[in-house]
This record gives sequence, structure tokens and C-alpha cells, in this order.
Amino acid sequence: MARILVVDDEMGIRELLSEILSDEGHDVTLAENAAAARTARAAQKPDLVLLDIWMPDTDGISLLKEWASGGQLTMPVIMMSGHGTIDSAVEATRIGAMDFLEKPIALAKLLAAVKRALARGSSPEQRPAAPSLAAVGRSGQLRDLRRKVEQMAARSRVLLLRCGPSSFGELAARTLAAPGRRWLELASLSGPITQEQLDAARGGVIHTGDLGHLSRMQQKNIAFALDRLDRLDARLIASSALGPAELQAAGWEDALLARLFEIVLPLPTLAELRDEVADLAEDVLKHLVDAGEVPPRRLPESVRPLLRQHAWPGGYAELVAALRSAALASLDDELDAASLRTLLRPGSAPALPGLDQPLREAREAFERMYFEHHMEREGGNMTRLAERSGLERTHLYRKLKQLGLPVGRRGEHHD
Repeated sequence: MARILVVDDEMGIRELLSEILSDEGHDVTLAENAAAARTARAAQKPDLVLLDIWMPDTDGISLLKEWASGGQLTMPVIMMSGHGTIDSAVEATRIGAMDFLEKPIALAKLLAAVKRALARGSSPEQRPAAPSLAAVGRSGQLRDLRRKVEQMAARSRVLLLRCGPSSFGELAARTLAAPGRRWLELASLSGPITQEQLDAARGGVIHTGDLGHLSRMQQKNIAFALDRLDRLDARLIASSALGPAELQAAGWEDALLARLFEIVLPLPTLAELRDEVADLAEDVLKHLVDAGEVPPRRLPESVRPLLRQHAWPGGYAELVAALRSAALASLDDELDAASLRTLLRPGSAPALPGLDQPLREAREAFERMYFEHHMEREGGNMTRLAERSGLERTHLYRKLKQLGLPVGRRGEHHD
């Protein structure tokens, strides 16, 4: 028996689908519009959603985009329409829908589509999708940025995102990783990459992370992957806070840098996206909830001005950390606004260091203050610090070493 959510504004169709699916032994929930669908999805975590395209409040394609961008497309979705077009089917599939049914829906087609979707949804690979720009940016700069990423990547298999420290390079990169598309994080590989690992990214996206943080071995892995992109039908997306001259001074090879910096897209800072930060925060919070990192929480309207006014010197990483902390501190179903204000209010925490320094030094000063604060808070426990910071332990050790900070509690053993 599966939990199935049916979303359609026509009562007769809702009741008919409910009767058919209930007779098949499924637990069926009905929603008459997008608002009811959001509530039902959050409350019941359905195994499958049947979603109508044409609805009075928010159309099904827009709702599908919202779930995809916020990391909520954790279940298979079958789109339905009485006015189906090829364009609608293609758009829905691109966003992440598994199937498309035209009304009136034939019984055999319905049951076959449900069976296929439930079989795919039970795959152990099914996991909450990470946030992306796919449907973030309901207007303005983030929308335009998404279009630029897609347009440039359509013409080149390699794209470098030039961004400041703690920026949202990965968020932009994941715009190209549609649900079901493969994703390989090169920064997570400390040893030589294998052909098997590359084959796992076939047809998908290979992401390098910030070039300035990569080891010599990881640089070789990038060169290895670049030579095989065409055969893999994959794209390589890199990000860097440093320019080619700075990376060259750090030991990068000229030929590799030339290939990486051939197509470059500068990313705006969060401070330049003030009017869209609250919408971005809402999507990030939804992902944290769906990924099980925080309990179910909503973003209260009262914090939106605070998010818009904050300067975000720590960039996207600061936004994620603030939302995670405030969500964990909340005692009800809304994000704890008081905790968020304390985290972000000027003068309520140690002054942000390095504002009169060059950007690279300012970034290191902020990161040092950040890790010193959380190391003291977690008593030097590396597991909890890794969870708190969102870094894999190997990356965490390397970061602490770069900042000249002690690793773990005195006497704690590390492999």
C-alpha cells in the first residue's frame, strides 16, 4: 500500500481517482489546489503525487518547480491535464515529473503509470534533491542568473562560476542537475579518480567546488575528467573566489587554468540580492526540513525584512548556518525569529573581523571566527562540528589545518 496525493481542482476527478486507487489498496489523500497540496505533502510525505496542470491558484508546473527548487521533489510526480500539449509534457519532465497523463485518463494507463512511478520511488537512490536555481528566483536577478547558467552551459561543457567566498556556486551549479540526473562532487574525492566513478556521472554534472580549496591530486582529477566530458555527455562546473594569476601562484598548471577559465560567469553576492534573499531562505529551509537536518519549520513573515537588510558578509554559508541554527532552536512550527535576530543583529555577536582587509584575508578571518565559535560550543567534537558546519570530516580537517586551528579535543585520535 502506498500513500498517494491527488491534486486536482475538479471534485469529480478527485473522487474518481480516489475510488480507483483506494480499490487498489492505496491510502489516498485529496487536495483541491496548490495550497492544500503543500499542506498535505508536508504533513503526510506521500509516496506518489498525481498533479493537475491547470489549477486556479497556482498551476501544477509552477508547484512542481517550487518543490524541485526547494529540495521537496522527494517523491515521483505524475502530471495530468485535460489540455495536454507536447510543450507542457516536455517542461514537466525537464523539471522532474516522471510521467504525463492526458484526461480523460484511461484506467489501464493510470494503473500502469502508478505502478512504474511507485517502483522508481522505492529505489534506495531516492533522496531529497539539493536546492538549486531551477525555480528559485521568482523574479529579478536569480531568475536571470538561472537563465544565464542554462544558456552558457548549453554551449559549453565547462563553465566556471566566479564568486566570492561562501557564495552559492553549488546552488547555481545544481541548476543543471535536473532530478534524476547524476551528480559527482570532485572535492569529496581525496584520492585519484577512477573511470568507474566518472561513469557514474554519465549524462550529469561534475562539480569541483571552490578551486582555491583543492589539493594537487584533486587538480589532476579535474584534468582527467575534462578529457572525458564528451564521451560521458557530462558537464563540469567549477567555482572560484580566486583569479587565474592567484591560482597559478598557488601551483596550478597554466594549461588547466586556461581550460577552466575559458567560459566564466560572475555570480552576485547575497548583499546584491537583498530583495530575493527571503525567497531563497524559504527554499533552503524547505530543503533542510526534507533532508531531516531540522524539524518541520516555516519561515515567519516577520523575519523577511531582517533577512533583506542583513549584509551577509559570510555569504550563502552564513545564510544556511543561520537558518539551521534558528530552526533547531525553535519550539514551535515557525522558525525561531528571536534566535535569528540574535544571530544576525549587528552588535549582538562578536564584531565581524576583516572588513578593512583584502577579501581573501577577510574571508579567512571570518572562517576562523566561525570555527573557533563552534569548536568551543561543541567541545571540540569533530562529528558534531562537521554536522554543524555542513562539511565532510576530511574537508573539515583540511579547513581547520589551513586556518591554523587545532583539530578536535586534546587526545582525540584521528585517522
